[in-house]
Amino acid sequence: MKPLFLILLLSAFTATAKTYSVESPDGRLKVDVGAGERLTYSISLDEEKLVHESEIAMILEDGTMYGGDARVKKVSRRSVDEDLFSSFYKKSRIENDFNEMTLKFSDFSLVVRAYDDGAAYRFISHSKHPFVVKDEKASFSFADGSKAWIPYVSQHKETLESQLFNSFESVYAYSKLTDWDKNSLAFMPVLVDLDKGRKVCIMEAELLDYPGMFLYNGDADSQLEGYFARYPKDLVRGGHNKLQTLVTSRENCIAKCEANAEFPWRILSVSKNDAQMADNDMVYRLSRAPEGDFSWVKPGKVAWEWWNSWNVQGVDFKAGVNNATYKYYIDFAAEYGVEYVILDEGWAVSGKADLFQVVPEIDLQEIVDYATQKDVGIILWAGYNAFADDMERVCRHFSEMGVKGFKIDFMDRDDQLMTAFHHQAAQMCAKYHMLCDFHGTYKPTGLHRTYPNVINFEGVHGMEQCKWADHKTFDQVTYDVTVPYIRMAAGPMDYTQGAMTNANRQNFRAIYDEPMSQGTRCRQLAEYVIFESPLNMLCDSPVKYRAASECAHFIASIPTVWDETVALDGRVSKYIVMARRSADVWYIGALTDWESREIELDLSFLPEGEYKVEIYQDGVNAGKFATDYNHCETDLPADKRLKAVMAPGGGWVARIVLAK
Repeated sequence: MKPLFLILLLSAFTATAKTYSVESPDGRLKVDVGAGERLTYSISLDEEKLVHESEIAMILEDGTMYGGDARVKKVSRRSVDEDLFSSFYKKSRIENDFNEMTLKFSDFSLVVRAYDDGAAYRFISHSKHPFVVKDEKASFSFADGSKAWIPYVSQHKETLESQLFNSFESVYAYSKLTDWDKNSLAFMPVLVDLDKGRKVCIMEAELLDYPGMFLYNGDADSQLEGYFARYPKDLVRGGHNKLQTLVTSRENCIAKCEANAEFPWRILSVSKNDAQMADNDMVYRLSRAPEGDFSWVKPGKVAWEWWNSWNVQGVDFKAGVNNATYKYYIDFAAEYGVEYVILDEGWAVSGKADLFQVVPEIDLQEIVDYATQKDVGIILWAGYNAFADDMERVCRHFSEMGVKGFKIDFMDRDDQLMTAFHHQAAQMCAKYHMLCDFHGTYKPTGLHRTYPNVINFEGVHGMEQCKWADHKTFDQVTYDVTVPYIRMAAGPMDYTQGAMTNANRQNFRAIYDEPMSQGTRCRQLAEYVIFESPLNMLCDSPVKYRAASECAHFIASIPTVWDETVALDGRVSKYIVMARRSADVWYIGALTDWESREIELDLSFLPEGEYKVEIYQDGVNAGKFATDYNHCETDLPADKRLKAVMAPGGGWVARIVLAK
């Protein structure tokens, strides 16, 4: 029996709370907001609760609480039915149809949007003066028994606060929410598995000057809570080659804000089937539109030397960080139509955190000039401190030299100071017409829309792991068919595929200087279609690519941005099939887990016409010899159906063109 005072309290809340609702354009998804002594939301699909009543609030340093005793003063609504357009995304046209409800309170507003495939909310402050956010309450409540794919922080496990410094790279644990590891934070996105095949992906967008959100469950229930890094107080240089900044103490707040601040969008993307989640536009839709001219941005592929340890054979020079080696990579890029070559870690003097101290083994201007003559762009790797210390001087100097952009690495934080840095770096690189690839960083939150020169992000457990993984426990194959539904829902991934040395599960070994991939050769080819990556690296050595020239020419020809994307089929952690179109050419990619798989593909979405198909598929012996593959060209059957047959850890990829 409930105590009398509790009954009275609940009755009082019920009596004073009022519910405000907004529905998706198709009428199937509804967001209910309860405003009274608390501020809550819930989400229903087809009148069934997906997200149960969940409290939200912001607590300011002066004691003000956005969401406490929440009395609505005004309600405004609008409907939007529009198309967004992009030249640097997985589709050129993005549907942006939603219904919006804004609840205005005395100190703040709450904006809620309902899309056919998800919902989002954000707080907006009405403060006329700068203010400080002490904490934010963001909760996500699900039905008992709900499960999730959880990317736990895998580093610095001593305390929850120590986990705030991490690389944002982890495989996924699949478990009930009630079995959450109480010693671990998880970074987003997190995918929650509900009944009837429905799923909810928790993400955020427009994270420009506010800490990123981790998720945590310390109460052994089915409710997740947001967890935020407090504002850094004391910082010291340290970490990898003194390129990182370490937080040694923090203030008792999470953000310092300007007047009328607009806070990040909290996103709950909803899918009725798994394939739908693999083609998700929520983060892009909810991010700030670009301003200015970005027509100079040139996506493309990159020849990369770090993963393959500068391995060059059959030449008359010693391979390594020197001009001869880089000219070799540039020659390869020019020969295969690869747009860029990256000079990864090693070109600047180690331990100095100074990009103006170039190692004596190379003449950087000579390399840039040589690449320019070959119509190849040079991108430079830069550690965080080395870039952040004087980013305008760095951008001005290297842009004048002819460098096309930076791969900035080792941020490894998402507190307010670090998210602000990403915004500032994007702005500065844009000012000097330079590309920006954020490595060693958190998931995308829409900066790639706001600044299209932000061409890629890491925050992914990518191919680099193959260089040092424990071969007894390492399972990159399962990760490959999980990450497209979760991390990739937030935006592009600097995964760095393209290995030409391939191994099955039994034969895989981690060899730092001569790395291999898990899974088949065709898997590597298919990943260029499956994984969204406007700046897509070819991780292996030019020597390996020339020895496998048929495969190398094929992956070098695959576009990195698309006019259309169709998620054809898939199950999280089992398999995935994606179709992407550039102009009038379609590419189809498929990946499987460690199970062999045969999938019938219905390509009836293709426009009328007769088509030619070029196919790369696992060979009959690919389960044993992972490099085994077949290449064929054929006509697309009249019924527009194909079979994708894959070995364990395999892949399948096709290029489809109109017959002349």
